[in-house]
Amino acid sequence: MYVADYDVMKLVDEIQKENGTISEVYFVACGGSLIDLYSSHYFVNRESASMVSDWIPSKEFVLTPPKRLGKGSLVFICSHGGNTKETVEAADVAIEAGAFVVSYTHDDTSKCASDRYHAIVYKWEPETPQQEKPMCITYGILNELIHRQEPAYTLYEGMKDGILKCDGIIRKAMKTYQNKAWNFAEHYYQAPFLYIMSSGAAYAQAYGFAICSLQEMQWMDCCYLNTAEYFHGPFEVTDEEHLYILMMSVGKTREIDLRAKAFLEKYAKKYEIIDAADCGLETIDENCVDYFNAALFYEMSVLYRTAIQNKTGHPLDMRRYMGVVEY
Repeated sequence: MYVADYDVMKLVDEIQKENGTISEVYFVACGGSLIDLYSSHYFVNRESASMVSDWIPSKEFVLTPPKRLGKGSLVFICSHGGNTKETVEAADVAIEAGAFVVSYTHDDTSKCASDRYHAIVYKWEPETPQQEKPMCITYGILNELIHRQEPAYTLYEGMKDGILKCDGIIRKAMKTYQNKAWNFAEHYYQAPFLYIMSSGAAYAQAYGFAICSLQEMQWMDCCYLNTAEYFHGPFEVTDEEHLYILMMSVGKTREIDLRAKAFLEKYAKKYEIIDAADCGLETIDENCVDYFNAALFYEMSVLYRTAIQNKTGHPLDMRRYMGVVEY
């Protein structure tokens, strides 16, 4: 179905009718599509008492499927182009095990749009609101499912409100950060190496900023870190020459990011702070806000990679190997 035809209540009705009570949720994809699903994985494990979650690269899911995979499983599959071979294979593994499979794709002619799955075809245009993109669609499904399975669940209204509010907040923040992104690119577009850090539900956005925005799209060498792990080894390379980007969340893990910021201010010289506290997320329920840092930081990575592209002249869509050679 197209996202315009999608109804969260009806989809959760189908999940419950076909598979009953869900006990585990799996998020399966590759690259940027996998990154989109991490914060939902984090959400399930932190907020649900009836379900557990795992976040698994597609080929790993195919080769080593979870022993628990079956009737009580809900599997989210995402492939932007819809034909990623490993992801299609993973969807079929899940179907054959009896799981309920929700697939996301941007292409309505792709394999992931097949009627074999409960497919949702989303738009991916500059004007597409966050609530119509995979991250927030997934929040909506999980929020409704937990609400139905767990009478004690208290985030139902707060999550619905955040899903609707976050798009306007993010668009305003992008305008605020535009000049900052240009200045970063002006100074560091030729950086030989950089580190990107974030924490909590937004950790995968450091992963995505590194492997997608910079390594894939700009061929820049970089490393991603969970801010909580910075002080358990990686901080030893901190000096005035190494470059850092720290994406600071609001919510429960902000304490971790603040500690890293204080260390960078004392021992580093080259660092960029992208702070969600400057971006208006405080208008979202404090018990839910952790889960909306990820959408904000994804859009910030787009802002920064575009600014870098404008300095390097390296098109974001240019590839050396992906889709070019056999691999």
